[in-house]
Amino acid sequence: QVQLVESGGGLVQAGGSLRLSCAVSGRTFGSYAMGWFRQAPGEEREFVASITWNGHSTYYADSVKGRFTVSRDNAKNTVYLQMNSLKPEDTAVYYCARKALMGSGYDYWGQGTQVTVST
Repeated sequence: QVQLVESGGGLVQAGGSLRLSCAVSGRTFGSYAMGWFRQAPGEEREFVASITWNGHSTYYADSVKGRFTVSRDNAKNTVYLQMNSLKPEDTAVYYCARKALMGSGYDYWGQGTQVTVST
């Protein structure tokens, strides 16, 4: 069974930074693209960023481009989300997810980590 565990969330002032980590169990981490999503209270979950299996390509939502950076360390089975210049509207629960090998969906999700950005 694949497990994803996020960490690194917390409370930060606007303009500050946080680095989220997502540790993934299993031997096949390096074969899968990974993604980050977020869900604010009363809102639908939205895509934030993704990274290909080898880290060579990354994709971002327009709302975070230039501020967030997704990366991965396949030797450590971990994917990261560096978040800079945080804004109050970035407040949400952040989830990492493993992209399915077939199709465009994500098949495994973490439990989420809360990020709160104060003014």
